Parts: sequence; structure tokens; C-alpha cells
Amino acid sequence: MAKLSFDCIGARAEPYALAPTLALRLRITDASEESVHTIALRCQIRIEPHRRRYSPDEAERLHDLFGDTSRWSDTLKPLQLTTVTAMVPPFTGTVELDLPVPCTYDMEIASTRYFAALDSGLITLLLLFSGTVFIRRDTGFAVEQVPWSAESTYQLPVSTWREMVERNFPNSGWLRLGRDTLDALTRFKTRHALATWDGTVQALLSQADQ
Repeated sequence: MAKLSFDCIGARAEPYALAPTLALRLRITDASEESVHTIALRCQIRIEPHRRRYSPDEAERLHDLFGDTSRWSDTLKPLQLTTVTAMVPPFTGTVELDLPVPCTYDMEIASTRYFAALDSGLITLLLLFSGTVFIRRDTGFAVEQVPWSAESTYQLPVSTWREMVERNFPNSGWLRLGRDTLDALTRFKTRHALATWDGTVQALLSQADQ
């Protein structure tokens, strides 16, 4: 019977992905020294926001997610990032592989708003593993399940997330608007002969300040 353990040992921004993607480096060890043919791996990734400190500016930006800091003991709960799958290549003993984690820059997603609110430091990720293990033996293949207790944590640098976003959306962000709002914004842009959407919003902000 396979005796599997999982460790996340690194992370990088995937430079050639079409969309923002983190590559988490996994190390899988089988203490039984069985010949593992493959693992159909599933990984649920959660953010553990209670495992770090926050500056006053970060706390202000996180208000819409967690409320006032006086309530954080109750509201600072784990956030679901994503669930991804991968096929692990054959190995005996230990294998390392990259786990691609597609991300979004949609600011209506809680995990994106959380990442974007942070200036620096580390983000604790909890990786929960499941899946099916195929073991090659002299008599054929044996099929086992990844233990329910298989998990790992990783301290993701905020700078790695920012590097990933900058590769795809340099110096920019995205907002989703209702159609009526977008139509009204378009009319304002046309009426004032504004060249860009950024300039349109800047003009509106200037009028609001006045």
C-alpha cells in the first residue's frame, strides 16, 4: 500500500500562460517504495487569511471582505481559491511536478480582492489533496485512494501574485458594469470627446471632487 506525503516547495508566475497562472511546485513522496504508475490528483486550494498580520492600509482595503477589524476574530475565515487537477507521472520514491493554478483578475471574486488588497508579505495557502493512485505490480495494477488527510501548506509571497498579474495586465485593473451604467458611461465619453475609458473615469472623478 502506498504511503504518500505531499509538500508544496515553491511557486512562480507562469511566463507563457495565456491567462494569469501560478505554477505550484509539488513534491510527492511514497515511503512504501511502491512503483506508482500514475496519480489522478485533485487539489483544493484555500487561502488562510487569519495566519498573517495586516497593515492599517491593508485592513482598510479588506473592510468590504471581513468588516471592521474589531470583528475579525469571527469574520477572518478561509477563502476558496480554486480546485485543480493533474496527472502525476510514474515514479518510485519521490517525484516533483508543477501544478498549474489558473487565476482571475476579476475584482468581484473574493480571493482576487484579497490578493489585491495586500502590499507585501506572505499568504498562507492550504492545499487539500484527493484522487486515485494506480500502482504497478507483477500481477497487474492496484488502485488506491489518496488519503483524506493528505494536505500541505505554502507561504506564497504577495510579490509572486503581483508578478503574475503584471505579466497579463500591466498597470491595469478590471471592473464589470451593468449595461445601463456602461451605456451612460459611453454617452458621457462620446459627449466629452474622451479618447479612453481611463480618461472617462478620471473626468467623472474630477467632476465629483469639484
